Amino acid sequence: MTGRVLLFTREQLRGRLTLALLVFVPIGFVLASAGVLAEFATALGGDLAGDAAAALGAGWAAAFVAGMSGFFAASSARQADRRLAASGAGAASVALSRIASTVAMAAIATVAAFAALWVRVAPVHPWHVLAAITAFAFVYAGIGVLVGAVLPRPLEGSLVVVFIFLLDAFSGPGMDADPAVWSVSRGAGQVLVDAGMGMTSSSGSWTEALVAVAVALAAAFAAFTWAARRRG
Repeated sequence: MTGRVLLFTREQLRGRLTLALLVFVPIGFVLASAGVLAEFATALGGDLAGDAAAALGAGWAAAFVAGMSGFFAASSARQADRRLAASGAGAASVALSRIASTVAMAAIATVAAFAALWVRVAPVHPWHVLAAITAFAFVYAGIGVLVGAVLPRPLEGSLVVVFIFLLDAFSGPGMDADPAVWSVSRGAGQVLVDAGMGMTSSSGSWTEALVAVAVALAAAFAAFTWAARRRG
C-alpha cells in the first residue's frame, strides 16, 4: 500500500501549480490576513485579535487548501480508483491509499502555514500550534475526500467544501462569542486561539480536536469505500 500512496501523491504533485498552491496560499494568507480576521471577528461579536488572529488564520489556511486538495484528489481520480478497486486492489485498500495521500498533501500545507506563522509571530506554544494546525488540515482533508466521493462534479463539490469551510470559520472560536457546537474545527480553533494568547488549552479542546480528526477521516474512508464499490 505504501507504493500506492507514493504513486497517488506523485500524481497530485505532478501539476506545475499544485505544490506552489499548497505552499504559497497558506503563506500568503497567514502573512496578510490577521488584521482582516480581527475586524471580521469584531463585527461578528467575537474577540479575536493580534497573535490569536494570526494563529487561527494559519489553521484556516491549511484547512482550506487541504479540503480543496482532498476534494479534487477524490473527484478527479474517481474513474481510475474505481478500475483499480475492481481489478483486485479492493475498495477499502484504495480508499486508505487515497486518504493517506491526501493527508500527506495536507501535511505540506500545514508546514507552510506554520512556517509563515513562526516568521510572523513566533508563538509561545509552538508545538500546540503545530498540532492544532495539523488537526485543522486533517479534518478538512477528510471533508474534501468525503465530498469528492459522494459529489464528484467539480463545481458543485467545490462549492460544498467552500460552504462548509465558511460556515465553520465564521461560527467557530474567536469569530463567535459562543462557538457553534457543530463547528467541526471548534476544538482545534480553540487551541490556536489559546496558544496565540500565550495560554495553554484545556484537555476538552484537545479531545474535541482529536475526535473531529478521527470522525472526518473515518467518514471519508466510509464514503470513499462505498462509492468505489457502488461504481464498481
